[in-house]
Amino acid sequence: ERATFSGLLPATAKNPHYPAAMATPAPRQSGEIPDPPQVMTIDELAAYLQVAKSTLYKLAQEGKVPGQKVGKHWRFHRDAIDEWLKTNPKEPRR
Repeated sequence: ERATFSGLLPATAKNPHYPAAMATPAPRQSGEIPDPPQVMTIDELAAYLQVAKSTLYKLAQEGKVPGQKVGKHWRFHRDAIDEWLKTNPKEPRR
């Protein structure tokens, strides 16, 4: 059995170490956007921020967005991302 690092990986169907009940979102009102997980993958963060994955990879590799690599995969804490959005002014386009 391989070791798990609870809290680092999101509860998704792709992660067999989480019970199915944790991976199933609570019922929502029609049209309501579900809350993102506390720890997001690059795909989830791209959807959350509505930016391209390629942009996020670049920002993460440059250390411009708070995140960490777990093995080969990037993980992003939602609270850190929310704080980063509040405290970092928009960078000018070049």
